[in-house]
Amino acid sequence: MISIRQRRGVKTTEVPEDYAAQEANVTLESKLPSGGTSRRLWKLLSLMVGGTIALCIGLLTSVYLATLHENDLWFSNIKEVEREISFRTECGLYYSYYKQMLQAPTLMQGFHGLIYDNKTESMRTINLLQRMNIYQEVFLSILYRVLPIQKYLEPVYFYIYTLFGLQAIYVTALYITSWLLSGTWLSGLLAAFWYVTNRIDTTRVEFTIPLRENWALPFFAIQIAAITYFLRPNLRPLSERLTLLAIFVSTFLFSLTWQFNQFMMLMQALVLFTLDSLDMLPAAKKNLKTGSFLNRLGKLLLHLFAVLCLTLFLNNIIKKILNLKSDEHIFKFLKAKFGFGATRDFDANLYLCEEAFGLLPFNTFGRLSDTLLFYAYIFVLSITVMAALAVAFHNLSDSANQQSMGQMGKCTIILKPETAYNLIHTILFGFLALSTMRMKYLWTSHMCVFASFGLCSPEIWELLLKLIHLYNPKRICIMRYSVPILILLYLGYKFWPGMMDELSELREFYDPDTVELMNWINSNTPRKAVFAGSMQLLAGVKLCTGRTLTNHPHYEDNSLRERTKAVYQIYAKRSPEDVHALLRSFGADYVILEDSICYERRHQRGCRLRDLLDIANGHMMDGPGENDPDLKLAGHPRFCEEIKRNLPPYTAYFTRVFQNKTFHVYKLSRNK
Repeated sequence: MISIRQRRGVKTTEVPEDYAAQEANVTLESKLPSGGTSRRLWKLLSLMVGGTIALCIGLLTSVYLATLHENDLWFSNIKEVEREISFRTECGLYYSYYKQMLQAPTLMQGFHGLIYDNKTESMRTINLLQRMNIYQEVFLSILYRVLPIQKYLEPVYFYIYTLFGLQAIYVTALYITSWLLSGTWLSGLLAAFWYVTNRIDTTRVEFTIPLRENWALPFFAIQIAAITYFLRPNLRPLSERLTLLAIFVSTFLFSLTWQFNQFMMLMQALVLFTLDSLDMLPAAKKNLKTGSFLNRLGKLLLHLFAVLCLTLFLNNIIKKILNLKSDEHIFKFLKAKFGFGATRDFDANLYLCEEAFGLLPFNTFGRLSDTLLFYAYIFVLSITVMAALAVAFHNLSDSANQQSMGQMGKCTIILKPETAYNLIHTILFGFLALSTMRMKYLWTSHMCVFASFGLCSPEIWELLLKLIHLYNPKRICIMRYSVPILILLYLGYKFWPGMMDELSELREFYDPDTVELMNWINSNTPRKAVFAGSMQLLAGVKLCTGRTLTNHPHYEDNSLRERTKAVYQIYAKRSPEDVHALLRSFGADYVILEDSICYERRHQRGCRLRDLLDIANGHMMDGPGENDPDLKLAGHPRFCEEIKRNLPPYTAYFTRVFQNKTFHVYKLSRNK
């Protein structure tokens, strides 16, 4: 028979006699003064010990990651320009606004500079607070200016320590979620250990500190923990209100700090919608859940179809009314990625060719298996999926079938609402991670939670032991504590020496060519000079020199994407007069060419930036290999190669003013 535990008086079917007897014994014991007092004292002691361990493990993780960052770059000893260069690509862009707010004479002038910004995109004034998720930089800059810490802590350390501090909150939230699901803090300890030992696949904070996900994921983990607690049965009114407040605040902060939050919120909405449709959560749509099994299934499918159509319709209507195009490149990318037709769209192909947006590499599972995480996850996932399927079938069956099942069944399957929520959550985010590697950090961290919960869950072990006819309450107790303890011992034995080696390994930041470039720009160009180049490099130019940019890595704006494609013609087969006209249309005074892009070998043919530009321009790609039959030979050589020959058609428009092994800077003539 199937028993479903749900919140606030939702139906349950009858239970076996042995289970009822156990419940009766617990009820009787709870009425005894000595037993009740002992139980409360034990619960309080467990809460104190578990809470203390949660805080300690979170702080230790934070210190561990901060130490790795220091050791890898020798961050405390390198120059300020080197520290800033270490914030690569979009990380540097975000940090530049923190620096900009601190350098402003007053807070009001700092705010004005962000709201009426004309340095991030030349010849345009944009509201950065509206366009980008930089409220966290603004908040930190205000704190740093207000708090009496300027004499004791440099601005950059205040920034990075805040991010590493959020990692402590992140790990603590994962710990608590696993604890809530399993009922023992041992589960939380195992989740935290797995998070650390699988650091390569669970976080990248130590080398991408200002990245938006490092701000957002701790709040996301808090939200999941709060929802998990909210779905528990028999919450007191005060607890319920406080939990709802926690859900609201964490969701708000998560949405505020990450530009991809809408996709995560959509996934979570699908989780709750699925649970409600399968009657795994309390709901008032009772007309969908009456009748025979086929009748209910038909209503459910019709309901799913109606919701999907309505969602797509409203999405398209709202975008057309408000003329929203900020995320259209994502849908082009997804359409091409999942085989709904090839595309020559430059933006979509730029994403398709990035490793971070490709499929999850197979070697990821090898690393996760080395820590036993993947094996434990598959074990727990298999059992909970079988339980969920049984419960879903039960809930979609008619009342007559439910009664007959209650009379004939011998097996009790308990699927708590909070367990069901985390199950659907991990499945959907697993599919997301498998399809897009950059999103694996959402899945792998929750994988630690879900696997550790299952190994410490009495319901999981009870179901397994009953299936193999070895059920015994004592065996459940032995398994749920001995297995995680053995895994913790294994993790300590195998990975502790390696972690100590990591902490003792000292390196130093070294990028002399970029340092030379930034120093030259600071010393030899006007403060109001406008620079064109790759969006990744220009983020560093903005941070280190404060010069005005033509384009930048925050790619969630249609006009910026069009501008970036135009600037990138410096790596295409275009005439010098065409390139000059395009760059001057954006007010560029200087253009930076990078050999690593012009002669790129990192990507295979068809995915090099110059190939993407050729395809978008209708030109044949360089090198051996096939081209689409409608692609034509370009009428001009590749600009980034030909300009270095200093031929008259190029020197008439561009004058080389700086060169090293990596970069070539040209000044644009103004009289053409």
